[in-house]
Amino acid sequence: MSDRPVSERSVHIGAAAPFRMLFEFARKSGYQERRLEPGVLDFTFGDPHEMPLPEYVEALRAAAVPGDELWFAYKFSLVEAQEAAAESLRKVVDLPWTGDRIRMTTGGFGAITLSMKAVADPGDEVVYSLPPWFLYEALALEAGLVPVKVRIDAETFDLDLDAIAAAITPRTRLVVVNSPNNPTGRIYPEATLRALADLLETASARNGRRIYLISDEPYNRIVFDGARFRSPAEFYPHTMLCYSYGKTLLAPGQRLGYLALPPQMPDAEQVIDAVESLQVAAGWLFPNAVMQYAVPRLETLSLDVAHLQAKRDRMAGALREMGYDVATPEGTFYLFPRSPLEDDEAFVALLADAGVLVMPGRLFETPGYFRICLTATMDTIEASLPRFESVLAGVRSV
Repeated sequence: MSDRPVSERSVHIGAAAPFRMLFEFARKSGYQERRLEPGVLDFTFGDPHEMPLPEYVEALRAAAVPGDELWFAYKFSLVEAQEAAAESLRKVVDLPWTGDRIRMTTGGFGAITLSMKAVADPGDEVVYSLPPWFLYEALALEAGLVPVKVRIDAETFDLDLDAIAAAITPRTRLVVVNSPNNPTGRIYPEATLRALADLLETASARNGRRIYLISDEPYNRIVFDGARFRSPAEFYPHTMLCYSYGKTLLAPGQRLGYLALPPQMPDAEQVIDAVESLQVAAGWLFPNAVMQYAVPRLETLSLDVAHLQAKRDRMAGALREMGYDVATPEGTFYLFPRSPLEDDEAFVALLADAGVLVMPGRLFETPGYFRICLTATMDTIEASLPRFESVLAGVRSV
């Protein structure tokens, strides 16, 4: 082992509570082995539990057949991929998106990382709401930024605009919004997003420095009950939209996403220049050639949202009948029930003893809840219900 010191930034990232807890949960707790045990029911990560769409496999297979000698040469963002992404995005977010303002990335991770680094300097602050996706803090720290965390409205799971306003300082450079939200499933309404846009315009003018918004939208196509998804980009021109194909196609291991800048962003060219430079300097953060060739076909595919909604309805309804306190998510593929025990980790451990694996709310910096991932099969859901009921009964009998 080298005796050279680990960098201070690496130590800082590793010490971040959500990152450390996630790492320990995924790598050190025995979870990887436990999830494969016969009879264990896994509701943790958004991994597939069934074979992939045949059309998805065929799209990758076709894209891997070389069409010329440069097929596997170095690739920036391919025009065909950018144009296909823009055409699809226009159907989801009602703006005249164009391919020249989209840059293909290595999943949503890459898009968020590039967004943070393209417009912010070390020491700048990034504001985001809790519960968050559990890696915002790690990505911010790696970029040299200062995470500033605020709570959401605990009753509605909506953004707390007063808390966001109070958190903004002259050092604030970024605000992150995740809708539909992981883990709550909340789709933030138009009125909230308009008010947030006004808030950020006012704060930017007061600071004499633009505050950018990162809109983390990997679930913007996974919405239920005919709900209309609204993006912050519709209301705030200084929005950087980050998308991942891994959710809609349920293939998170195939790293593919993009960063899109809205047509009304006045400084888009400067941001794009910074993004492209970072993509090279940070280790060639472009998707591989095969994934980019496949994008036009991938944009025609999706997991079965109606079937996912049926799983949501079955699981949420059954848990509610048992006595669990669980809101009905408007999108994503998660449930975020309250824990019957104040100590959510203790309750999750009881479920694990019963062969049901879920994630504690503390991983999302929100103690007192737990997360269920609905990418599990309907058979798995049905098999889990007696176990959820038994564990709840055991807690109540104490």
